[in-house]
Amino acid sequence: MDAEVLIAGGGPVGLYLAAALLQEGVSVKVFEQRQTRNRHTRAIGIHPPALQALAVIGVAGSMVQEGIRISTGLAVSGGKTVGTMEFGAVSKDFPFVLALPQFRTEQLLEDRVTALDPGAIIRGANVTTVRDDGGNVKVEVESGSGATHRSATAALLVVADGARSRLRGALQVPVYSTTYPDHYLMGDFDDGTHYGHKAVLFLEPEGIVESFPLPGGVRRWVVRLGQPAGPAAGPQELAELVRCRTGFLPDAASNSMLSAFSVRSTIARRTVMGRSVLLGDAAHEISPIGGQGMNLGWLDAKELLPVVCAALAGKPTGREFREFEKSRQKAAVLARRQAEVNMMLGRPLPSRLLGIRTAAIGAAAAIPAVNRWAARRFTMH
Repeated sequence: MDAEVLIAGGGPVGLYLAAALLQEGVSVKVFEQRQTRNRHTRAIGIHPPALQALAVIGVAGSMVQEGIRISTGLAVSGGKTVGTMEFGAVSKDFPFVLALPQFRTEQLLEDRVTALDPGAIIRGANVTTVRDDGGNVKVEVESGSGATHRSATAALLVVADGARSRLRGALQVPVYSTTYPDHYLMGDFDDGTHYGHKAVLFLEPEGIVESFPLPGGVRRWVVRLGQPAGPAAGPQELAELVRCRTGFLPDAASNSMLSAFSVRSTIARRTVMGRSVLLGDAAHEISPIGGQGMNLGWLDAKELLPVVCAALAGKPTGREFREFEKSRQKAAVLARRQAEVNMMLGRPLPSRLLGIRTAAIGAAAAIPAVNRWAARRFTMH
């Protein structure tokens, strides 16, 4: 065999699993289609349960050192703070949500994988087909824009190639899909607010505006739109939307990332097919609102690790794989419901109904037990 485990996809979830397996003495090959890393910040929130998992492979400390620790979240409406959520009680070791650009997260994970096995990651390699003979799994890999082909064989294949997974389709896995009437425009700008390391949700009649601090004096702004952003949407338009709803005007010239997205969710009906396992966004695409997707993938990988190690040791693991599939699908459904609640709270309302909703949020936040419960739900406990 070329390795005991092949991983299709070298994003944050595939890299985490590779490092965890290598630490257990399992040989791994990671095939990543991209030659270079995407430098956009993209997913930025790392929740305490994920930090616990990342600590096991020795990267959480570096992430915390580089990132911004968000210990407090504010709900603001009409320029007034109507509720506060504290994360200090959600975790003994990591009493915060960590904000770190995804490209740095991936780089730190890749550094760890490379330290364990310099030859584990193969870039410019796209897994195209899968054949499972019951004893091993064999994949075909394209590289060099399809110019060259090679095959690789392993005991197991982990598919972590993202929300639009081609291999999920190649394995003929059906999915549950839902689309939502929620559209967003987001961007990163120099931070011109007084909120420091606090996250802020602006609950306004036209729809929510979310704001999160990032390293380097940068702040992300996410604005809910009534329809998909047009092709001409740019930093100036986003900055003006932020100003109209919050009173803060980001400096459009300082914009370092801009992205528009509409929300959908996809959950695979099966995640274990013979010797192949779907992981991360390939198994479940969750709304970015709430920042659960990447974290959910890491927690999937954490649960998969002992099952894979037992299978490679020759132990009967059919029941364990079935339990893994069932428990992680349940976790994905819960994450999807939480994301739906997050989106519902951010939808536009007439002023009277918005006032009622805002008052209810403020009243709930003022009850310590409810505040702690909400903080735990928000941080994926």
